[in-house]
Amino acid sequence: MNTNSPSNMVRDAVPAMQKASDGMMDSASKALESTREHANQALDKAESKVRELRGSVDPMVDMLASKAQKMARQSLDMASEAKERAEKSLKQAADATTRYVSEQPMRSVLIAAAVGAAVALLVSSSRHRNRNRY
Repeated sequence: MNTNSPSNMVRDAVPAMQKASDGMMDSASKALESTREHANQALDKAESKVRELRGSVDPMVDMLASKAQKMARQSLDMASEAKERAEKSLKQAADATTRYVSEQPMRSVLIAAAVGAAVALLVSSSRHRNRNRY
């Protein structure tokens, strides 16, 4: 029998092909496992970095919230002070007006009449202009 016949060659080549195929499968399995390990390591690093960033962000958020509250408090204090100054100024103006009226009653009446006439003239003029537009 001829040992180099095609059927003998095929029969001899099958184990070699099976061995090569098993080697390729083994290499693919190892590559897959290695890829999994690298992916898991990368995910672990990413998770660690996220925890680290979250740890540094939380105190920053707390600090910003604290600063915002402080600024809001300061704004309220400033508004309150401005209100108090305006009330004091208004009271002083009212007191000065009351004092002037009591000291100069005749002049006060004449000034009030002049102001009233000026306001009436402005209102009348404004109405007249509005009628002419339409």
